[in-house]
Amino acid sequence: MTREDVRSAIVKSLTSVAPEVDIATLSPDVAFRHEFDLDSMDFLNFVVGLHTSLGVDVPEADYGKLATLDSAVDYLSTCLGVTA
Repeated sequence: MTREDVRSAIVKSLTSVAPEVDIATLSPDVAFRHEFDLDSMDFLNFVVGLHTSLGVDVPEADYGKLATLDSAVDYLSTCLGVTA
């Protein structure tokens, strides 16, 4: 698995809960909740989607590490042992 695979899984999970997301305009450093007006249930479904596709358990204390595309890729890549 690569960081690009992780990024793709994030985008897939995000678009499953927020189909209006335009991937072309997705800002890598802006919080998903603010950029796409995700509520807490949407965010929880996003996390569940990541667990389903990547098999990573994200504790609630770490939800903040999934706030942006860049931070989510970094966090999940670390969890999965992806280095490059």
